[in-house]
Amino acid sequence: MPRVSSDGEDVSSIRVSLARSGGTRRPRVRLPDDDALDGRVESGSCDALRVSAGDLVRVAIDRDEFHARVASDSRGRFLRGAFDNRRLARDAGEGANRLVEWLDANGREPGDSVVLDAVVSGELYGLRIPGERTVYDANRGPRSSLADIARDVDS
Repeated sequence: MPRVSSDGEDVSSIRVSLARSGGTRRPRVRLPDDDALDGRVESGSCDALRVSAGDLVRVAIDRDEFHARVASDSRGRFLRGAFDNRRLARDAGEGANRLVEWLDANGREPGDSVVLDAVVSGELYGLRIPGERTVYDANRGPRSSLADIARDVDS
């Protein structure tokens, strides 16, 4: 399994902000609009964040891999949580929200920023605290047909 560093040339790093999730105090990761990426990409390509609302992506946090669904509202796209499997990410109402746990453990709250690393664009992203460095396992997910079978089994 190939490993890549967060500061490697194959990883695009984008500074993203944390926003309040609706009326709750729980934070969510606000993804910048595609046309606003130019000023936020710290390294790599602006094409790295081509995801749409409803997409399921893998998110690496502290070397552990979770699943998240890209959601959207009138202000744009965001990640509300990171969960242990794809089914929990789709439902987002049950299971431990590893994103919120990580943000709490690192004292991050709405208004703060984190770095989103595009490890495998459209598939695998990493989250880290600005200024920190990490290494990711840059494995690709299963082909679409296999992912569909796995999704059916998860349900």
